[in-house]
Amino acid sequence: MKFRLLLILSMMVAIKVQAQQDSLKKTTFTLATIYSSNISYYGQVTNEKLPYILANATVRFPVGIYIAAGSYKLFNYGSGLSEIDLGIGYDRDFSDRFNMGISYTRSFFPVNSPLLQAANENNINLAINYSWKWFKSNLSTNYAFGTQNDIFISLNNSKEISLGTLFNEQNLIFIEPAIELTAGTQHFYETYVIEKGKRDQANGKGKGLQIPQNPDRTVNTTYNDINLMSYNFKMPLSLSRKSYIAEISYQLSVLGPKAQAELKHQQSFLGLAFYYQF
Repeated sequence: MKFRLLLILSMMVAIKVQAQQDSLKKTTFTLATIYSSNISYYGQVTNEKLPYILANATVRFPVGIYIAAGSYKLFNYGSGLSEIDLGIGYDRDFSDRFNMGISYTRSFFPVNSPLLQAANENNINLAINYSWKWFKSNLSTNYAFGTQNDIFISLNNSKEISLGTLFNEQNLIFIEPAIELTAGTQHFYETYVIEKGKRDQANGKGKGLQIPQNPDRTVNTTYNDINLMSYNFKMPLSLSRKSYIAEISYQLSVLGPKAQAELKHQQSFLGLAFYYQF
């Protein structure tokens, strides 16, 4: 989910609202509320469906530095918050077409969290964005570390398509279909399986999933390899005005050939989002 927060933060400052033009001239404050029918970690989901809502706030300064805070609440797990994220980052525009950014996020999870990413409490992200003539590309590299250590690489290609206006010229409607490929290591899955086994035992469900162990107790080598993790197809429909954007989205994720057998190999997501910038 840390990666999802970083992408969300990037979206909030890159969305096509008129206030975007002033973001480099003054300090801006952005609020976001996002709902999704299930939680995804680089396109991967567990067999247990986990719908959630996210609340986020971001302050961006004229020099390109921003700070952010967000909290997740799973609807069907526990009574408190499911994750809290605090982040800081820096973006720089080198031209109208090319920009880069770097950020760090620290996440806090409750004990026995059911989230795949709970083993990676820290995340360092480096993103490169380039706008071609016909589409926009984003190359993102993440180093996630904490209880485990993982590397993820994502390539996203998208195209914004205007659908006109609604009621008046200030209400812009557009879609931005995107295709994303993600590769990475999977050490986080080892911790997820161990914690799931503990939860299953506590709930009287037997031993739960078991990790294959080598005789010398070395780490499963499949977790070390950088493999293709998922193909993600995204289709957001957005309504944009001067200070806000409302969005409904659909995403289809298909896992790579070396994905863990216990994870769902094909999953659809429905999402709702609202962003407001001061």
